[in-house]
Amino acid sequence: MVENKSGVKRVGILTGGGDCPGLNAVIRSVAKPLMSYIGVTIVGIEDGFEGMVQGRMRELTYRDVSGIIGLGGTIIGTSNKGDPFHFPVENDGKIVVEDCSQQAIQHYYDWKLDALVAIGGDGTMHIAEKLSRSGLNIVGVPKTIDNDLMGTDITFGHDSAIAIATDAVDRLQTTASAHKRVMVLEVMGRYAGWIALASAIAGAADVVLIPEIPFTLESVNRYCLKRSTRAKFTILVVAEGAKEQGGELVVAEKDVKRTDPIRLGGIGNYISKRIQEATGLETRATILGHVQRGGTPTHFDRLLATKYGTMAAKSVADGAFNTMVSLRGRDIVSVPLNEVIGKQRLVSYDDQMVYAAKSVGMTLGDE
Repeated sequence: MVENKSGVKRVGILTGGGDCPGLNAVIRSVAKPLMSYIGVTIVGIEDGFEGMVQGRMRELTYRDVSGIIGLGGTIIGTSNKGDPFHFPVENDGKIVVEDCSQQAIQHYYDWKLDALVAIGGDGTMHIAEKLSRSGLNIVGVPKTIDNDLMGTDITFGHDSAIAIATDAVDRLQTTASAHKRVMVLEVMGRYAGWIALASAIAGAADVVLIPEIPFTLESVNRYCLKRSTRAKFTILVVAEGAKEQGGELVVAEKDVKRTDPIRLGGIGNYISKRIQEATGLETRATILGHVQRGGTPTHFDRLLATKYGTMAAKSVADGAFNTMVSLRGRDIVSVPLNEVIGKQRLVSYDDQMVYAAKSVGMTLGDE
């Protein structure tokens, strides 16, 4: 199965950024072949790069990584506040951001690691690429529910998030119909509208608003009024990063400890209020929030996470470092880390998903 061409003996694993279904499935499928076939010791770094800076880790046993393929979250913890190059530190009662990358690098060597498997999204891959330039051997595994990471056809966690969001749309259909209401569902999607678009199509929603295509409230209101004369109810799916033409993002709060200090949220309530004021139609908003990140992974994400993990283990054993495993068509391949950072995989106006949505009568609020 796995042949130790690189001579690795100790391999670290960390999960960075937001949690999602499938993280444990990757940990399992990285660790098991390396442990079983070439006797590698697996070191679980706690809470992502935050734990790498602060020196928190534990060696994982075969039992630790068994029976976790369907377990949500991550057994080693994660954090979106641990960028070693922009690390929040308390100084005289204030939070300041400092470069603590040398501490992370030193712990890599103190723990006698030969390689590190970093599981995460764009932020994690950015950090991994920077650390690789300092001499660390790193293999990345692409994770994000938003599916906005370049270099791969799909990230694990995305399918599970779509399944959860689609189930919510299905449930809102019945209550909207019963009460003849306009129902607004806010889903995640900071800069990419893949979750909103996919769940809206799968759940037969009527309106979908995504970050890549700014909308006008006049268009949305007109559509809701038109439907009220026929179907009596309307379902809108809104990505948290959607915004009006010429408008700004709706920000929930700012947190300097986060790698990206702006946390979005509230666009669903904003749109709901504006629709009711303009049309007189009874309107309600539901914010799905972190429900999309929780629970067990779908069978698709379990399979994808296992393929990613086993191929990441092979990359480590082969010495194919400073790469990210990637799905291209039906195959898992390796791509250089520096080719997947600094770009985002976004929905284009001519994407077939947009065409499909419009073809079945859905509006994106831009007409």
